[in-house]
Amino acid sequence: MTQHVLYSFRRCPYAIRARLALHCAQIPFELVEVSLRNKPAEMLALSPKATVPVLQLADDHVIDQSLGIMQWALTQHDPDGWLTQASASEMQGLIDLNDQVFKSLLDRYKYAERHPEKPRSAYRDEALELVLRPLNDRLTQHSYLFGKHISLADMAIAPFVRQFAQVDPVWFDTCELQALRQWLAGLMDCALFRAVMAKTQIGAITAHRDASQTPPSPQ
Repeated sequence: MTQHVLYSFRRCPYAIRARLALHCAQIPFELVEVSLRNKPAEMLALSPKATVPVLQLADDHVIDQSLGIMQWALTQHDPDGWLTQASASEMQGLIDLNDQVFKSLLDRYKYAERHPEKPRSAYRDEALELVLRPLNDRLTQHSYLFGKHISLADMAIAPFVRQFAQVDPVWFDTCELQALRQWLAGLMDCALFRAVMAKTQIGAITAHRDASQTPPSPQ
């Protein structure tokens, strides 16, 4: 291979955060948009877990965990210092809360009909108490999760908060989480996020080069 290849799905939060890091790191790659109902044999051969994202490096090494892709990309080139805004352990703690607690509640909130043991609002309120309100409290102190500048944690967590917000936009837009809403809106409106969310035809291979732009600080 002469090019890195990323198997992705546009709306998947894990895939979004992988694309964010690759773009920020200014690493050229080919993007393959995957149909989750008809996953390509090439991707399945690379990764038995059969979920996006999967990154096949030019040397044929495979990274099939989104956080691993982020860390690999930023280790190559971290122009905005995402890895240096806090200690690795501090950032990992917030990301673990997102991946291990929030994601489970998000799935139950989004697909409440599959989890009838509780009403949809119960999953929403649990996510609010355990994860979203603590994030909001942080963001009342400074623009991003660890200060004045974007960190790995911001970009690893924001795609999941975005998905949560879309379940019931009216509730999210009127709830108490003003600082969190402002943070999310600022990130989603930046050139980097818009670039990684550009629509791509399923099965198409698209070359991505340098779409890196530093998001503005919320006002």
